[in-house]
Amino acid sequence: MKLTESFSLALSNIWNSKMRSFLTMLGIIIGIAAVMVIVGLGNGMENYITDAFSSIGTNVITVSVTGSGSSKTVTEDDIYEIIEDYPDWFDHVSPTVSMRSSVKIGSDTYSRTSATGVGEEYFDIYDYEVAAGRELRYMDMEKRENVCVVGCYVDEVLFDGQALGDTLRIGGKVFTVVGVLDQIDDEIDEGGSDDAVYIPYSTAARLSYAGSASTYLVTTDSDDLVDAGKEIIEDELYEIFRTDDAYSVTTLSTLLDMMTEMIDLVVLVLTFIAAISLVVGGIGIMNIMLVSVSERTREIGIRKALGAKERYILTQFVIEAAVTSAIGGIIGILCGYGLSSLATKVITQMLGETLNVVPSTMSIIVAFGASALIGIVFGYLPARKAARLNPIDALRHD
Repeated sequence: MKLTESFSLALSNIWNSKMRSFLTMLGIIIGIAAVMVIVGLGNGMENYITDAFSSIGTNVITVSVTGSGSSKTVTEDDIYEIIEDYPDWFDHVSPTVSMRSSVKIGSDTYSRTSATGVGEEYFDIYDYEVAAGRELRYMDMEKRENVCVVGCYVDEVLFDGQALGDTLRIGGKVFTVVGVLDQIDDEIDEGGSDDAVYIPYSTAARLSYAGSASTYLVTTDSDDLVDAGKEIIEDELYEIFRTDDAYSVTTLSTLLDMMTEMIDLVVLVLTFIAAISLVVGGIGIMNIMLVSVSERTREIGIRKALGAKERYILTQFVIEAAVTSAIGGIIGILCGYGLSSLATKVITQMLGETLNVVPSTMSIIVAFGASALIGIVFGYLPARKAARLNPIDALRHD
């Protein structure tokens, strides 16, 4: 029997038992659709995070100095000196101090409005533009001035567009608004990047009783210099502390790699769980094929009596199992695309952010190949049973 005849006969048998064949394929359909959606969701999350990091700037190096418990310490001047010693590598540097104090305007307290102490180059690092007034200046840091620059949410919502020249309170101290930033996010929301107040880092360090900044943002001239810049800073800090436990130097690319690895691990675990349904589907195919062998025992006996060899019978039932599984795989792929599109719309609507659930081409190829392979593997046992039937016993079967 030719392969084309075997495929034709397999399709005919599947069509004659449409409902049973569909139920047999169901495990394969669910498994492949689930794998596609999970892999697509993982790809979408990776792309979303990569885009978010790219918008921040992948040439940013974060330096955190915790100290070694000894008298050795690093001041802002030390960090500035390190950066100035390597002008061909580094571009900007800004100490940062996170404030725990809430922002008060009049008698109202705004706990979601972030207050951060920054250097005069902070706005250059993130390409923030001033819409009105001015940025923070070096003399603001030097004199520990009580001045601030606010985001457009603070200006438009909390000050009704009249923030410039007005005052607010942080940690009981009165600050004069000297600048208003351009809109940063696509939408102006409470708690977003536009809902922020920036004050001189020296003033913030005094208010937080830290004395000096412990976190610094450093940018390199290009993304290609990030790794070299990171190594330079680590070497310089090691020369001061003689231990690498007193500081940490991280880059956005490092954080991106860590987050990507975490996402890949989660997707791998979920994909493995979803793939269990493929095995269940394979068991279903094996069971149905065993039933089919039992129902077609007399037919098998007639074919063997007419001279059909065992390998022809074996090939026929293996092909039928593989075709059943492959058709289930095709339906599963179509369902996977449909569910991925639906998931994209639902997630975008719920989060308000565009996150595309896009299954990779490789995952589709692997899913389809796995479905066909499962049909062959789980169809082999029933096929071998059919091929080994004694023709005399098979002809006597009712």
